Amino acid sequence: MPHQEIIDYLKTLASPEIAEHSQRFFKTAEGEYGAGDKFLGIRVPPIRCAVTKYKSASLRTAEKLLHSQYHEIRLFALLLMVSHYSRNKPEEQAKIYNIYLQNTRYINNWDLVDSSAPKIVGAYLQDKDRGRLYELAASDLLWERRIAIMASFHFIRLNQFDDTLHLSEQLLNDPEDLIHKAVGWMLREVGKRDLAAELSFLDRHYTKMPRTMLRYAIEKFDQTDRQHYLYSKLK
Repeated sequence: MPHQEIIDYLKTLASPEIAEHSQRFFKTAEGEYGAGDKFLGIRVPPIRCAVTKYKSASLRTAEKLLHSQYHEIRLFALLLMVSHYSRNKPEEQAKIYNIYLQNTRYINNWDLVDSSAPKIVGAYLQDKDRGRLYELAASDLLWERRIAIMASFHFIRLNQFDDTLHLSEQLLNDPEDLIHKAVGWMLREVGKRDLAAELSFLDRHYTKMPRTMLRYAIEKFDQTDRQHYLYSKLK
């Protein structure tokens, strides 16, 4: 299936008003994390429907689409890769994983990472050595660091918390707010399943955690416990 057919179809779903809103929402102004990104103006549900419509499109087509200048076409490509991954055998899954990591420069916003990293990178590494995650967490590229911590969401859902906690430790001093939010979110997800594991991490590190990371991690705590961590940090 020619990738141009998919592009032409997605463009029929475009809305200038939604595109204008998305430009602001995804911080595309100069100096912001999404600087220079372009939007067609398509909501996520229609993109998911388009993935179903074109689910037979090849992995080669998905990789071509991932190189698009338009955010929604890259999102379509990643969701198509996720669909391929979930339906294929291990050798094809390995190919998808490798293509994904060869193209991280195009996976360049938080929604693109969050909708794909757990279901491709995390899923692939479930029964394998996870050292690649620690390499990604040490990357100079913001989005590779976010891929590392978000991939661990797959393990959290299997009640495996060690990698999330180790990656969170590695990312404690990260300069980017988007990493603080992702780490705090993953710590909160650990706490939903094993509160003692999250509390142990917090008790060792909360005084050094960026405030945004800490706030995300303790968001579901009762008021007394939230105040304990927030105000003790200030002392």
